Amino acid sequence: MHVHSYFSGACTTPFLSRFCRESYSDPLEVYEVLRRRGMNLFTLTDHDSIEGAEKLRSLPNFFLSEELTCRMPSGTEIHVGVYDISERQHTLLQQRRNDLIALLMYLSERRLLFSINHVFSNLTGARDREDFAWFREYFPAIETRNSHMLERSNANAQTLARQWEKIAIGGSDAHALPSAGTAYTEVSAARSKEEFFDGLRGGLGKVVGESGSFAKLTRDCFLIAGEMMREKSWTALLAPLGVLLPAFTWFNYIEERQFSRRWAAEVLGEPKSRPRPRWISVPQPALEEWV
Repeated sequence: MHVHSYFSGACTTPFLSRFCRESYSDPLEVYEVLRRRGMNLFTLTDHDSIEGAEKLRSLPNFFLSEELTCRMPSGTEIHVGVYDISERQHTLLQQRRNDLIALLMYLSERRLLFSINHVFSNLTGARDREDFAWFREYFPAIETRNSHMLERSNANAQTLARQWEKIAIGGSDAHALPSAGTAYTEVSAARSKEEFFDGLRGGLGKVVGESGSFAKLTRDCFLIAGEMMREKSWTALLAPLGVLLPAFTWFNYIEERQFSRRWAAEVLGEPKSRPRPRWISVPQPALEEWV
């Protein structure tokens, strides 16, 4: 339910965004890795793109998804997984992704399943206290198992989903092939895509797999750097900087740990009844019917 390919676009890290991509994984290779690891439903969640699906739409048990980059009313940025969509829905989602009110109304009206991804991670930058009020009131699902997030961050997300009675989603968030399928979402009794989603909405889903680690993230960063140099040969001049990669990933996880600890302390254990975000009261008949 969370995996990337070449079509996730440019790296979001400053400076690197000029010449490095988020992922260099070919969609067909992603599909084959997932199939070998026992998956029997397949999707891609590239950043604001469904282009990678062109190679996969004719393959068995593939459905269209994406990871939306959204702007919150507070000005912060989040990643939202949206699952089992059509091409037209992708276009309309992109038109709404920086207007959260319009986006939430569209998602609920179309009964699309969507999740807040890596909720206790600073991957997309800062969080605001009001962001969590939006997540609590209007998001039907929370990603609780991400194979690049720390175990503590995943555990906090699991606790949050349980307290808020949200659907739990698991995914690898793999940007390199070795990590694909190392976390996933399972509905054991499902025999089709429709039964899978019905099971998730009915509380029958289970998240499975591993959390992140310094070694795994560092390995994937080296793999992405190698693919970057293969695609743009001049970037081999940057190879000596590779010695800094382990320090970068170590510092990243220190920041992740601090971020998760701070927001878990603020959000977990809140009283069940809290006011809705003050800006709007979104009509949500679809959410109330199937969540």
